[in-house]
Amino acid sequence: MKQQTLKENLLYQRKLKGYTQGELSELTTIGVRTIQRIEKGEVEPHLQTVKLLASGLGVEVDDLIILDNPNKEVIKRKWMLLLHGSPFLGLIFPFGNVIFPLMLWIYKADKSKTYNEHGRAVINFHCTLNLLLLVSLLLFFPFPGVNFFGTGAVFLFGIIFSIKNLMSALNSHTYNYPLSIPFLKPKKAV
Repeated sequence: MKQQTLKENLLYQRKLKGYTQGELSELTTIGVRTIQRIEKGEVEPHLQTVKLLASGLGVEVDDLIILDNPNKEVIKRKWMLLLHGSPFLGLIFPFGNVIFPLMLWIYKADKSKTYNEHGRAVINFHCTLNLLLLVSLLLFFPFPGVNFFGTGAVFLFGIIFSIKNLMSALNSHTYNYPLSIPFLKPKKAV
């Protein structure tokens, strides 16, 4: 069954009560133009506006919109913080930048496509960084002066992109880990 949209519910409730857009505007202190734009689906109003409309119509907010679990977004942000932030434990524990995200990814990969993709990207990036650091450390012995900067550059590159992707994942649920070798590839659909 198709879920009714806010514009359909608002129009239905307003007509059910017999209000014009002008009358509803007077009851709610929301402009007539705003009500028109909501009913046409041109705008997605703030929750406060929806509350005012519900109050003016004498209905519950749930009669206008179906509210999702508000804790769902908070929980998703926490898992994003854990997935993208756990590699910083690698600064304390050797290979923690791969081990901790790997444990989280194993736990969450089957529960959500988003966590699966983000976790795989984090692990691939940090495995690539570990490989680059290992190569730069092996090259350190024959070229100590020159490769000191190479090791530092790889380390700095990892820190900068980890912070950038942590912020991006928290704000827009996106990531961009450049130069990652795809050690963990997505499962192919059968």
